[in-house]
Amino acid sequence: MTMSILRSVPLALLAIGSLLLGGCAGLQRLEPVEVVLVGVEPLQGEGLELRMLVKLRIQNPNDMALDYDGVSVRLDVQGKPFATGVSNAAGSVPRFGEAIMEIPVSISVFNIARQAIGVAADRFRGRLAYEMTGQVAGPAFGSVRFASKGELTLPAEIMQGGR
Repeated sequence: MTMSILRSVPLALLAIGSLLLGGCAGLQRLEPVEVVLVGVEPLQGEGLELRMLVKLRIQNPNDMALDYDGVSVRLDVQGKPFATGVSNAAGSVPRFGEAIMEIPVSISVFNIARQAIGVAADRFRGRLAYEMTGQVAGPAFGSVRFASKGELTLPAEIMQGGR
């Protein structure tokens, strides 16, 4: 009896190992989401802060819907912190689809002043580099981080002092 149990242990371990490997193969690696800034609207601010509602288009290149229950975003301009925001909004981005998220962000008057001084001194040559980073949090897939970089060209009127 003990000999037959000893013979079946390697078979049982082999079967369990096969099940575990098959389960791991079923786990898909998620492709990174694309996040694009699509709009900015003013909100009521407080004291020394400006508030804006940032609208982001989240594009899901995956073969499964991405459920989310929160998002955070940070915007750096010329390599310096400019605006941050969070939202506990919940929703879903369909598989191979997209959705718009709205996130209220705060901008310190001091951050605005620092950037305005740089523009007035023409240190940036009419161009402002920005980087937007953040994460979309979801119950099923954890957090998915995103990053987007670009450059804004200021209107010539601003650079010429309204001349």
